Amino acid sequence: MSTPAAPSRPDATGPAEGADGQPAVQPSGSAPAHPPAPPAPAATSPSSAPEVASPAAESARHANAADPAGPSGAEPAECTAYSEPAAYAESTAYAEPSVPPQRSGAAAAGQGTAPGPAGGQVPDPGPYALADAAGTENLLRCWVRETGVGRPENGVLRLELPASGAELRTVVLHWSATGQHRFGPAHFGASGATGPAGRPLTSVELAALLAREGRDDGAAPAEGADMVARVADSVRRTAVFLADRRDRPGPDDPELPFLDSEQALLLGHALHPTPKGREGLSESESAAYSPELRGSFALHWLAVDHRVLATDSAWTDRGRAVPAADLLAAFAGPGLRLPDGTAPLPLHPWQARDIRHRAGVRALFDAGLLHDLGPAGEPWFPTSSVRTVHRPGTAAMLKLSLGLRITNSRRENLRKELVRGTEVHRLLRTGLAAEWRAAHPGFDIVRDPAWLGVDDLDGTPVQGLDAVLRHSPFGPGDQAHCVAGLTSPRPWPGVPAPELRSRLGVTVGRLARRTGRPSAAVAAEWFLRYLDAVVRPVLWLDGQAGIALEAHQQNTLVLLDAEGWPCGGRYRDNQGYYYRESRREELNRRLPGIGAASDTFVPDAVADERFAYYVGINNVFGLIGAFGAQGLADEELLLAAFRRFLGQATGHGSGLPERLLTSTHLRCKANLLTRLHGMDELVGPVDTQSVYVTVPNPLAR
Repeated sequence: MSTPAAPSRPDATGPAEGADGQPAVQPSGSAPAHPPAPPAPAATSPSSAPEVASPAAESARHANAADPAGPSGAEPAECTAYSEPAAYAESTAYAEPSVPPQRSGAAAAGQGTAPGPAGGQVPDPGPYALADAAGTENLLRCWVRETGVGRPENGVLRLELPASGAELRTVVLHWSATGQHRFGPAHFGASGATGPAGRPLTSVELAALLAREGRDDGAAPAEGADMVARVADSVRRTAVFLADRRDRPGPDDPELPFLDSEQALLLGHALHPTPKGREGLSESESAAYSPELRGSFALHWLAVDHRVLATDSAWTDRGRAVPAADLLAAFAGPGLRLPDGTAPLPLHPWQARDIRHRAGVRALFDAGLLHDLGPAGEPWFPTSSVRTVHRPGTAAMLKLSLGLRITNSRRENLRKELVRGTEVHRLLRTGLAAEWRAAHPGFDIVRDPAWLGVDDLDGTPVQGLDAVLRHSPFGPGDQAHCVAGLTSPRPWPGVPAPELRSRLGVTVGRLARRTGRPSAAVAAEWFLRYLDAVVRPVLWLDGQAGIALEAHQQNTLVLLDAEGWPCGGRYRDNQGYYYRESRREELNRRLPGIGAASDTFVPDAVADERFAYYVGINNVFGLIGAFGAQGLADEELLLAAFRRFLGQATGHGSGLPERLLTSTHLRCKANLLTRLHGMDELVGPVDTQSVYVTVPNPLAR
């Protein structure tokens, strides 16, 4: 069997951007050096701790191209439509991708080089201090959002801690309408104290204080202690990631933009208390398994007896059905020797070790129904989810089960999710994809058309033994970026520590120089094109088909044209589909039996709530917040542009535009409270998997 082909490369491509003079992000990780401790209330004035204004805001107000009515200048470029990767065609000839080499071990924290105080720069506090300050900011952002804290009037945020009989104080560096606030160090003191603040709290100390307060909301003490431990783990790993990226920043113009974006989330979700927590992963394992460290590894293979094999495939190659087992055997390479009557199953190496301790799995090995074949094949690279792996030049990515707890959940596939992926692929092939493409040719779903797993002899699915085959349509040079990776600040080539920059900021700066326009005007146009290329197609699918997508920033890919403007998008995730109950009959006509095994239909009210959170709050408000926090544009200007976009989108089927325009408050996932309550967001009914709170809608006037 020949090696699977390199995927077709349908999307518009272009050179990546280089470092430039656009505003850099000075993480509050440099906060131990600045700003000063919060002043006493009696001495505080609005000017003593001013909010950091966007340096681009003033020019935006005077730039015609930043008019919320719409972009000026050239029409947005179009990206080529989605096409299914060929499974067995001859590989496309191109040079082996150049990926920065993996170290034998992770970098030690604290080895960054300091630029010194010259030129207005602050001394480099080192990677651990940066990571700890980022952890502090995350906790404060979560607490402010989830407990309804309003904007302070004097630039100093004071949080009462009744359980401790004290208060927290911190300087507000940037107050964001969308929740992407920036804070200085947090200080602990007596309520109403006017004296000088003591030493800054570490993120772990802050987590312990907030966990104690969380008990009043029903959180168990054990869960609070667990969260504190996970904050420590997350901060420690973030420090390693920052130190390593300082030492090996990589090229400005990566050969594989898709993979570069997947490896860019060094700080992680800005509104999560433990964005990089991976308890149970050793340092040597982290070096190989972490996308942030550009790790890679060979897959571990099992042979599954056909008597316990569970599989389905809607993958086709030139019109011919391709079984999942055939595809997987091709990925393993010629060295894999399968016993007769078995099929290959790849596992993440960590999972291969872990499942040996599970009684049900041991019984299958003992019965000769599973055979351990060991590691085989070429290395695969973990993507931003850690468990989904990518190998340049292959037709598929693999979404593997991984029992590590990452953010809020242990990331093991559920059988209904495997079924859901093939079901959505078949649904799109009923003609829905053609209708969608006719309206929005630049957008599609990255399909999950095949899977393979294991059942007990009685037919019960065996948790943790499965793999999803996902189309891999992006090749070298294709400008396909995970939105979370695009907006994530990181050490940048040629930029002195401790400054961090995002690829979004670099792209805006490059476009501003090329067009001779203010950066804020370019940022506004970039945002408007993003709404047209990515958000409008997602609204179409909800309105026309009754399918709401869990399109948060990590599940959303934006395609950029040769200049860096958004021209299309992709959605990926076999978990995040909501079929509206009100559209059940219509969807069943398209694909009889839909939802029976995938458990995807939900009440419209649940779909409305989740759609508003994932698309409105996480995706679009998160993008607006990134523009604001990184000094690229004025958030209020972008919110005005979003209002106008939503006004034009009402009346086309989806209720989301009207909901966002007319609601004074929105329901929002509370990641800190979800963690304090010990909830796994992948387990249980969809409407009770996470804590949701009510937050003000920044679009409300």
